[in-house]
Amino acid sequence: MALSTTSQYRKQGRVRLAVLLASLILLAVLFLGDLLTGAAGIAVSDIVRFFTGNGEATNDVIIGTYRLPIAVMAVAVGSALGLSGALMQTILNNPLASPYTLGISAGAGFGAALAIVTTSSFLHSLGTALTPVLAFVFAFLTCGLIYLFGRGRGMAAETMILAGIGLSFLFGALQSLLQYIATPDQNANIVFWLFGSLTRANMRSAVLMLILTIAALPLVISQSWRLTALKMGNEKARVLGVNVVALRRSVFFLVSLLTATAVSFVGTIGFIGLAAPHISRLLIGEDQRFFLPISASFGANILLAASIISKVIIPGFIFPIGIVTAIIGVPFFFWLILTNKKAYFS
Repeated sequence: MALSTTSQYRKQGRVRLAVLLASLILLAVLFLGDLLTGAAGIAVSDIVRFFTGNGEATNDVIIGTYRLPIAVMAVAVGSALGLSGALMQTILNNPLASPYTLGISAGAGFGAALAIVTTSSFLHSLGTALTPVLAFVFAFLTCGLIYLFGRGRGMAAETMILAGIGLSFLFGALQSLLQYIATPDQNANIVFWLFGSLTRANMRSAVLMLILTIAALPLVISQSWRLTALKMGNEKARVLGVNVVALRRSVFFLVSLLTATAVSFVGTIGFIGLAAPHISRLLIGEDQRFFLPISASFGANILLAASIISKVIIPGFIFPIGIVTAIIGVPFFFWLILTNKKAYFS
């Protein structure tokens, strides 16, 4: 019996490793596809020449200035949102938890709208700089408020979820108020930011986001056994020596940092932090050693796929990425509810 259990455990490990490798291969394919997609015709040979320093000037500008930052930012933000969603669903033990559903994106949206409305045309350049800054500040503030509510009740998951939902409604209402008093031009800027877009990406911000995400992965994977224990319930985790309050606090801070940085760069993008962990869970289960990196990888894959779709719907025109992820995500979400309701909501 012991030998059979050990053999089965090793087989599960091999399957999970295969899923991780397959998701990384898919990521490489989609990354290349994102570089190739766009109004200007770019071939694989052009990309090779760009990276070897032998490319044509026009193609190098298109790849280096526009397409490469977008592709890198898609990988970085998608991974960050996928990882954040997985961590939030784990520490709160709720399959509907994500940065978007818990109001963090709503806080960022209010911050961005506040920056746009409170800066006049005379201070347009200042407003452009303040938009991501205030988005980050209010996203982090939202996380801080959720944490304070949770701390008052011993970091109870139910309290943190309800606090996030309440803050989502609050910041949504405040954002609507700002849109009501905004000028038409300001309203257009608010709406464009709220849709989410990768077109604002540059290599500096993309690399910064990528470094932050890569740095976060080993930190959370080092806590994988504690997070796996937490999925068995607070009491069982405490019996196994896990400091539940400290674990939730540290993970929530990391999620706050990842989410606030991501939305400050690209705006609000829903669905990814919810869907990527679900796909990962359906394929490999709750083993956090594999669940976390696979969720990050699938998050990057989803956003890369959405980036490609946004550029091919109408040739020469790029749809806001948030619209694309919502169109893809809503049917998937309903399918998920209908096919897995016993597993997730019983």
